[in-house]
Amino acid sequence: MNTEKNTDKPNIAFIGLGNMGAPMAENLIKAGYKLCVYDLSVEATNRLQQAGATVAQSPSEAVARAQVVISMLPAGKHVHSVYLGDGNSKGLLSELAEGTLVIDSSTIAAEDARIVAKAATELNINFLDAPVSGGTGAAIAGTLTFIVGGDAEVFVKAKPILNTMGKNIFHAGAHGAGQVAKICNNMLLGILMAGTTEAINLGVKNGLDPKVLSDIMLQSSGRNWTLEVYNPYPQVMESTPSSNHYKGGFMTNLMLKDLNLAMQTSQATDVETPMGAKAAELYQEHSTNYGEKDFSSLMIRYDNSVLSS
Repeated sequence: MNTEKNTDKPNIAFIGLGNMGAPMAENLIKAGYKLCVYDLSVEATNRLQQAGATVAQSPSEAVARAQVVISMLPAGKHVHSVYLGDGNSKGLLSELAEGTLVIDSSTIAAEDARIVAKAATELNINFLDAPVSGGTGAAIAGTLTFIVGGDAEVFVKAKPILNTMGKNIFHAGAHGAGQVAKICNNMLLGILMAGTTEAINLGVKNGLDPKVLSDIMLQSSGRNWTLEVYNPYPQVMESTPSSNHYKGGFMTNLMLKDLNLAMQTSQATDVETPMGAKAAELYQEHSTNYGEKDFSSLMIRYDNSVLSS
């Protein structure tokens, strides 16, 4: 592993070291970037310290010497608190030097991203909303898709850093556009997974082998991403959450969060999304008992036996 630091590269502060953030940060270290990291989890910061990062005791300490700030946070309220502050702090934007590049890879409402971007712009700070797609496997492999909203010139400056963590880097448009594109993608993914679980269950309950049926659909007009790389039925594909009791992967609660963001956006802009609404309804019901399991565990709705497969 190459962890040699390149003094020509900017110092990066990385805030948020969850299942996605930690491997993203590790890939930056491998590429020679000097990182100062912050997370509430001691286990997460210890992991990054072992990889070569400096650990900060607060977000303010993390950004003290940074030319670039990257965040991967759970929800809009966390992004708002970190950058704009709350009753106890003014937020990081008030502490950053002019010209600092801020890349927020959290998945949040587009309007929340625009609010932070406006505040950053007023302080001459360069802000990009850059949510990702690809899951933990892509985060580890450095093959994430970045969907970026913000000024084109800032996007160009950020692209070498994003290329270290991702394979497909898209400029979706102005501030907030990255978030809109991300929730459109994840709404479709939720719909596809719901339809795939339903179709496979129909076949299995009528005597078909799930792998044979999946192979048939893969070569037919029902082909989709979930059948290609993320089959929801146990033991059809190795190394998928469904073949590991639905552990790991992309939690049901996170899919529900993204579907709800899509529904909020559709309602705010008066756009019909009937299938997205039904998918949100299904995942809302499913999350009651299986919120911590991978979103492909929606298969349990139709067949409880898959939990023991």
